[in-house]
Formats: sequence, C-alpha cells, structure tokens
Amino acid sequence: MVNVIWASMAIIGILYAMFNGTMDQVNEAVFESASEAVTLSIGLISVLVFWLGIMRVAEKAGILRGLAKLFRPIITRLFPEIPKDHPAIGYILSNITANIFGLGNAATPMGIKAMEQMKALGGSDNASRSMITFLALNTSSLTIIPTTVIAIRMQYNSVSPTEIVGTTIIATAISTISAILIDRFYHYKRTRRS
Repeated sequence: MVNVIWASMAIIGILYAMFNGTMDQVNEAVFESASEAVTLSIGLISVLVFWLGIMRVAEKAGILRGLAKLFRPIITRLFPEIPKDHPAIGYILSNITANIFGLGNAATPMGIKAMEQMKALGGSDNASRSMITFLALNTSSLTIIPTTVIAIRMQYNSVSPTEIVGTTIIATAISTISAILIDRFYHYKRTRRS
C-alpha cells in the first residue's frame, strides 16, 4: 500500500509539473537530490565503519559482555517465555547494545536473527508475546550515542553536532519506558479477557 501511495505522489507531482511548465525545476531537483544522497551516504558509511570498529574494540575488551551482563536480568524479565540461555537472548542483547550506540543499521541483522529465533521457539506463524515486546522495545530503542544523527549533522556542517546527545538520551529513555508500559498494559488487558 505504501508503494502505491509513493508512486501516486510521484506521478501526480510529475503531471502537475508538466501542466504547470516547471518540469525543468523538477529535473534539476531530482539530480541535485541524487547527488546529495550519494554524498550523504558516503559520509554515513565512514561514520558507521568507525563506530562499528569501536564496537569491535569494545567487544574484544569485554565491554559489550559487561553491558550484556548488566542488561541480562532486565531482558530475562521482559521476555519470560524465552529460556535464559537461548540464543534469542544473545541476539536481543546485541541488538539493544547496537541501538544504545546509535547503530541502527548494525542492529538490524541482530534484530532479524532474534525474531527468527523467537519464531522457532514459538513454532507458530503468529507473533508471540516476546516478538511483540521485542518489536516495541526495538522501535523505541534507548540511544545514548546517536551516531547516525551526529554524522548527518556533521555532514551538513552543524556548529555543534553532538549537542543533541542529552536530549536524545532523555527522549529515547521516555520512549523506551513508554513502549514497555504500553506493551505490558495491552498484554495484561488481552490475558484478562481470555
């Protein structure tokens, strides 16, 4: 459905430009945007590679293991249906750690693996309680270092690209707590009906 909406908007925009006589401006905007997208992507790749390298160093130094130990009691309480030593817990912890460092692109493969493990554990095509909780938690994603946003701000020559760190921590903490509370509210509401 979203593809149809985007295609419709593009077609309507092109038709409007043709009838309005501004097709040359549309062509210019398309090529400028394409060039800017490539420049932005290359800038983001360099920052992501840097932070992935930092994550690798943190992994070798045992910092990620420490973070995983710190979050393990919380995760096992949030996901009581998953056995404590199941691989899904490891993928969930890796996903959360990558999100904490603002590496959404690096978190995605781990999130997919976590969902696959939870689906295998549940054995059903329907989303399990754990899968719903993980989706809510992953979408809200607590972030301490918003790496991608800092990279974009640096790309556009922001005077102080890191000044958003404090507000990001507050906003993502609130969104994560809200996601957990809403998830629990609807879970208990659904189980009370059953």
